[in-house]
Amino acid sequence: MPSFKRILLVEDSDNDVELTLAALEEYHLGNEIVVLRDGAEALDYLYQRGEHAGRPDGLPVVVFLDLKMPKVDGLEVLRQMKADPNLSQIPVVMLTSSTQEQDLVRSYEFGANAYVVKPVNFQQFVDSVKQLAFFWAIINEPPPGSVRP
Repeated sequence: MPSFKRILLVEDSDNDVELTLAALEEYHLGNEIVVLRDGAEALDYLYQRGEHAGRPDGLPVVVFLDLKMPKVDGLEVLRQMKADPNLSQIPVVMLTSSTQEQDLVRSYEFGANAYVVKPVNFQQFVDSVKQLAFFWAIINEPPPGSVRP
């Protein structure tokens, strides 16, 4: 039986988490979705420390990362991931409500693979999430050895 790779969703808004999970469920992706609520928790998860020290091995196939979060913001999570050779190959999609040019520019400077502004319209939001998940979790071929199940 094939093992589906994890999608990491780092989002502090309960509403956006609910909408994202509903969109992914509607698309019937078999991937495990791990939801984390702030940047500090995301780093703990990626580095298997703190309450995530005992999590199953393996890296996510993609990280959907909010920009504006408590404790550690998305840009700092992105910067640390892309500076670490063990994490740098993981695609990171900034999924944010920020339309500020400086956020867009800094995200790409720090190594974001995509920058998506969350649509306000419910159906557009659902469609965007489904397309992102399908591309990054199913269609995209990561470099050999970069993402482990």
